Amino acid sequence: MNGSSATGRALVIEPALRRAEALATAADRTAAAKLDEAVGLARAIDLDVVHSGIVMLGQLRPATYLGKGKVEEIAGLVKSFDVGIVVMDCALTPVQQRNLEKEWNAKVLDRTSLILEIFGRRARTREGTLQVEHAHLTYQKSRLVRTWTHLERQRGGFGFLGGPGETQLEADRRMIEERLAKIENELGKVKRTRELHRESRRRVPYPIVALVGYTNAGKSTLFNRMTQASVLSADMLFATLDPTLRAVNLPHGARIILSDTVGFISDLPTMLIAAFRATLEEVIEADVILHVRDVSHEDAEAQLADVENILRQLGVDPHAPDGKPALIEVWNKIDRLDPAERSRLANIAERRLRAERPVLVSAITGEGIDTLDAAIEERLSAGRVLIELSLDPADGAGVSWLHRHTEVIHKAVDDQGRIAMTVRADPERAASVKAKFAH
Repeated sequence: MNGSSATGRALVIEPALRRAEALATAADRTAAAKLDEAVGLARAIDLDVVHSGIVMLGQLRPATYLGKGKVEEIAGLVKSFDVGIVVMDCALTPVQQRNLEKEWNAKVLDRTSLILEIFGRRARTREGTLQVEHAHLTYQKSRLVRTWTHLERQRGGFGFLGGPGETQLEADRRMIEERLAKIENELGKVKRTRELHRESRRRVPYPIVALVGYTNAGKSTLFNRMTQASVLSADMLFATLDPTLRAVNLPHGARIILSDTVGFISDLPTMLIAAFRATLEEVIEADVILHVRDVSHEDAEAQLADVENILRQLGVDPHAPDGKPALIEVWNKIDRLDPAERSRLANIAERRLRAERPVLVSAITGEGIDTLDAAIEERLSAGRVLIELSLDPADGAGVSWLHRHTEVIHKAVDDQGRIAMTVRADPERAASVKAKFAH
């Protein structure tokens, strides 16, 4: 057994099937790109990745996933690098995980457990914490293996590396199910509270604009740029998990609620899509979705496909002709591109239909933010009705009602001393506005 000093030292292995690699298209990730991402995930939970590599496979083995020779080869690496953790960037069965741990004398994390560990550490709100623990315990129900005592001292997310939730993992299935039932009950209360908050936001006439994108695409940096907030924005996978909401005034007076959400990722465990559905309801409820893309990334096209796939699972069709919510692609990190590539992307964007045209920005430098603000205003105004009103100067209650129930674009005193107001509202609300202020 490796000493506890080695528990933070890790190997990252990227298994790749030869036939899958041979059939891969330009839109598919290369094994090298997948390995880079897996190393980033491991570092996101503070693992010291001392070695990483791709293992080519002819076929998958039921008992150990890898062939006997590869298992022995990695056992040698574990010993020579003195590591306590091996990250396998794939989905392992409980039997495969146990067998590999026995062969390598090290803790084995598969992709699902690694992502759950990150989510456990990054979740900040009460609901986020409960959702992750629920997903984690659901995953662990089939993996009731005692946690290694030398890992207990480590501060972990939800138990793969020790920490909160560990006692549940060491308990029997009945105790896990009791805990799951309790979490579900608590989640019910939290969701009701969130629904009340959402109802109160619905009464405020401000449209919701939600940021989505592949993890590390620069959503939080863009959120900070647009709101002047200070949400954690590190060059790290899954730097933020819980949605953050801020009110933002756009240049022409429109006020919006901007929502930053968890980053998407390829092969996101289905249980996490379900667990975070409530968190991602901000996306479903949005009037406009900003799909933030890192156009400097070599896998930009594959990341696009992953995000669109998850949006479809949430019931949002990114390519619906009159999509609700409207979707704007934000091509971020143009500051990392050379002039020729920037020009090429700008030409591609310009050739798109106006309703589908991406906006090129740099969240770091602020370049393109004005264009993005204008695009948001244009999309929001498309489905809303502009209404010109003239109110009696003494009608303070009416002015107050309009501020609460519509988007006030302009307000001034006209030549007759009356209050001239220009407001914008959804078609459903426009009828009630006109009825209330008809003269």
